[in-house]
Amino acid sequence: MIILGSLILICVLLLIGVSVPLAFGGVLIFISVFGGHDVSGFLPTGHWKVSSLVLLAIPLFILAGAIMERGRIAAPLVSLAELMVGHIRGGLSAAAVVASGIFGAISGSAAATLTCIGSIMMPHLRKANYPEGMAAALIVSASPLGLLIPPSSSQILYAWTTQQSVLKCFLATVVPGLILIVMLCIVNFVMLRKVKDLKIGRVDGNFSAEFRARGLKAMPALMMPVIILGGIYGGFMTPTEAAGVAVVYAIPIGFFVYKGLTKENFFPTLRYAGTTIGVVMMMVFMVLIVSQFLVFENIPAMAKDLIYSVSDNPIIILLMVNLVMILIGMLMDDISGLLLSAPLLLPIVQSVGMDPVHFAAVLGVNLGMANITPPTAPLLYLGARVTETPVNKMIKPTLLMIAFAWLPTLMLTTFIPQIALWLPTAIFG
Repeated sequence: MIILGSLILICVLLLIGVSVPLAFGGVLIFISVFGGHDVSGFLPTGHWKVSSLVLLAIPLFILAGAIMERGRIAAPLVSLAELMVGHIRGGLSAAAVVASGIFGAISGSAAATLTCIGSIMMPHLRKANYPEGMAAALIVSASPLGLLIPPSSSQILYAWTTQQSVLKCFLATVVPGLILIVMLCIVNFVMLRKVKDLKIGRVDGNFSAEFRARGLKAMPALMMPVIILGGIYGGFMTPTEAAGVAVVYAIPIGFFVYKGLTKENFFPTLRYAGTTIGVVMMMVFMVLIVSQFLVFENIPAMAKDLIYSVSDNPIIILLMVNLVMILIGMLMDDISGLLLSAPLLLPIVQSVGMDPVHFAAVLGVNLGMANITPPTAPLLYLGARVTETPVNKMIKPTLLMIAFAWLPTLMLTTFIPQIALWLPTAIFG
């Protein structure tokens, strides 16, 4: 009963708008007062786990993402993507998807990707007569690519929680991320086929010369994922060291190359990043304690028995696990959902033969999709503010993109293991 009461309480708290750290803190108080459990016994474990050196990569990537956002590092990436596909009907919105994938590979953050790409692309899309709700929905739907294209903070957390290789988890989400980019672009073109007055971009002058000019301008930004991922996969840096290098690299690029960083906004940027880091780490600590309590109470085994009581068919079991992850992700952000889902559901998927690295990709796609799925949909509401578009105009096109881009990507990733495992196997054997 105490577990059921805890689940009901956390759903109610999250639905009425209580922040995730406070909601989980309330659950811990409920467990301590009404469940007869001494929650303080879990505090040293939570403190010890949060002190991990691997986890240091998350605040460093958050800081790097904030510096990139304020440093206008996304603008040349958008310009290059616009040149490549902007001359096609519907190409400007497809450029937003491609730019989200590129910037996601730099920042590793869905929120940073949405804020940067949305604020840059939405004015261009309005001028080109793109339907406002559809354009904003596409930008929102592409923003979780920051959770799939490595480096990804959520995959670092998954690897740390489940004792898997961070590099393998990074690689597992690359192909699903690329499939999602293609699917979103296809849905975008289909949805725009009846829009008559779209303006198509033109290239003034020689295309090759313009491509070289924009490519050179975007090169410092494009070098960031090359340096970060090349250093990690080449064995020169750990993910934590790569996150530190990303911060050190982003500061001079933001100041002297793209000149978005100034003396006036640099320290506010650091304060903003510090606030975000504090919230995230407190959230990790609280959710981690609740996860430890669930493991202590043998909830993963109970959940496994419950699912097997419904069916022992592996396909049905994986569909049920996906449904649980979507429901969890609809109520909370990707980090909290991951910390809660990973220890709870990993034993279940392993029982039907799913590799933990494969599950990293399935979990990444699930939580990315859930973050844009109503009713809570944190990225949907953030996108409404960034793009200055009413949420009611965005809901229908967002649901269409979930149905025809996100869900097919999720099903392919779930039931074709090589989509997630091909790259880790090819590189690590």
